[in-house]
Amino acid sequence: MKTIDISWRRYLMPNIHNEGWKFVGIFAAVSAFLAILWAPLGWLGLILTVWCYYFFRDPERVTPEIENVVVSPADGIVQMITEVEGPEELGLNKQKFTRVSVFMSVFNVHVNRAPAEGAVTKAVYVPGKFINATLDKASKDNERQLLAMKTKCGKEIAFVQIAGLVARRIVCDAAVGQEYKAGERFGMIRFGSRLDVYLPLDVKPQVCLGQSMVAGETVIANLMSEAPAVKGVLR
Repeated sequence: MKTIDISWRRYLMPNIHNEGWKFVGIFAAVSAFLAILWAPLGWLGLILTVWCYYFFRDPERVTPEIENVVVSPADGIVQMITEVEGPEELGLNKQKFTRVSVFMSVFNVHVNRAPAEGAVTKAVYVPGKFINATLDKASKDNERQLLAMKTKCGKEIAFVQIAGLVARRIVCDAAVGQEYKAGERFGMIRFGSRLDVYLPLDVKPQVCLGQSMVAGETVIANLMSEAPAVKGVLR
């Protein structure tokens, strides 16, 4: 039987993504140099080093064992739910989808997880701008990594990593043909950004605007459910 770590270490020294170690090292080295120049600067650098460490934290998540589930690919807040054409870069622009956008602040966990079980059918990276990710036009103007997936039940979805105003680096380990279980890690974005999930129109989102999301755990929808869309706005 698998045991779960509930010790103090889990909360004070969580596991971090491999991408984070070099940044923690850089922050620590600069902090040491600042401390030599002037002690108060060294303390400020230490605070920023601790923040950098926690930014790259990579906690374990428990994905619901539900057939055909779609889970949030990111921690954050549901910032938009809208009916749109699919991404042109993935050849889906002639189809309509419901797009659920999750905005990540610099305080959220930034490790991204596959929203559903299936195989990646197309992967496209698009260089672009770094405007505020909360704006609708960020889905077309900003740097982004687009992924199309054929899910286990046969339906096609898409999900997109979008760089934001502060984020300057998208990390994506997914490749065409790669298979994922819902909730498995596939990448991350540094430092503040957005994840879009494109659902077929007959799949109604079970989340509402303003709702807090937990990557790999919060259910966005079920691909085979006929449940109506959740209405309302959390404030």
